[in-house]
Amino acid sequence: MSSQKNPFTPVDRDLLKRCLANAPGSWNDFVDRFISLVYHAIQYTAHLRSARVGPEDLEDIAAEVMLKLVANDFRVLREFRGESSLATYLTVIARRICVKELARRQQVLSAINRGESRLPEPEADDAPAAAKGVERLEEVDALLRRLKGREREIVRLYYLEGRTYEEISTDTDVPVNTIGAVLSRARKKLREMAKLSTDATPVKPRKSKSKKPDPAG
Repeated sequence: MSSQKNPFTPVDRDLLKRCLANAPGSWNDFVDRFISLVYHAIQYTAHLRSARVGPEDLEDIAAEVMLKLVANDFRVLREFRGESSLATYLTVIARRICVKELARRQQVLSAINRGESRLPEPEADDAPAAAKGVERLEEVDALLRRLKGREREIVRLYYLEGRTYEEISTDTDVPVNTIGAVLSRARKKLREMAKLSTDATPVKPRKSKSKKPDPAG
């Protein structure tokens, strides 16, 4: 039997439960507890991408993160399974949203500099992971525990830090085509893990054949 302590603390469990139940004051408590973490995640992500983020930018991106958390009746928070700490989960989400927002702003700036009125369509596969939603974070974490070496680093940089293929190639000295192959294998494994997770959902017990009531009962 594993003695590993559950990283999802009772304090965070209670706070999350209150938020999902729309308990009075719960969202304010949530913001008070995690807003500093969100700010730090944004600043760190901007630093990694050599992007300048002023106080107003920081507030705007943090607001985007919070809006994403409350959207669709707290869908992102409801998807949290408690297999990691809530802080880790929120950090990854904040980084992904920050990458997406920084990329969007750069697109706007580039389009303006070129005198274009329409933004270009985002690239389908080489877009940062942040642009692809916030699902399967815990599956990614579980996959990382199974990987080693450069393969693990490539998956981590792409899914947890939102790096593009070119940025990962620069950081790891791995050719872009090789990175694509590594991430293709990772996506296949993630799909398999998601399928196993779905198949593992409890199945309703089959109804037993009706028996005549016991008169003595």
